Amino acid sequence: MKGIVGTKLGMTQVFDAETGAVTPVTVIEAGPCPVVRVKTVESDGYEAVQVAYGKVAEDRVTKPRLGQLGKAGPHRKIVEFRGPSELTEGETVTVEAFEPGERIKVSGIGIGKGFAGTIKRHNFKSGPKSHGSHNIRAPGSIGASATPSRVFRGLRAAGRMGGGRVTQRGLTVVEVAPEQNLMLVRGAVPGPRGGTVEVRSDG
Repeated sequence: MKGIVGTKLGMTQVFDAETGAVTPVTVIEAGPCPVVRVKTVESDGYEAVQVAYGKVAEDRVTKPRLGQLGKAGPHRKIVEFRGPSELTEGETVTVEAFEPGERIKVSGIGIGKGFAGTIKRHNFKSGPKSHGSHNIRAPGSIGASATPSRVFRGLRAAGRMGGGRVTQRGLTVVEVAPEQNLMLVRGAVPGPRGGTVEVRSDG
């Protein structure tokens, strides 16, 4: 399993020199990510690699986290990528681990939309808009009265929309720039500009 942590910088487009075709891409500033720990089946019961991301001053990290980071030094985040890997502690993962044309999946915290009604949140249909209607954007019936005399758990209703973890699969690496630690990914990835994303090999 190959993986790296980065920051979503925004979207732009790439033009093909021969055909002139336009490809929308997301620019991700990924790594460098030092390997903090390598987990094995013998010691931990499963295989995984922990990497650090976002170098910060030492006083910005708690002492327990500093001990966990070890020789990697103070970093803002520790992310675990599950699966077998050939990496060892002390190595550094960079964007050079990925090649143009490689299929990846990107995970991040989606953009929060705040409190939203059922029409926006669950694509409910609106009610009639004329003849004195009073339920234009109302959710409608949410259950029976006498039986069961309660609202069932999990009912699709108004509430907080977005702001959860999202994984976008089927993405492709278009270009890699190791000098700037940049990766261009075809299409859109979850999260706002400046948000932290996790890039994994897909498949």
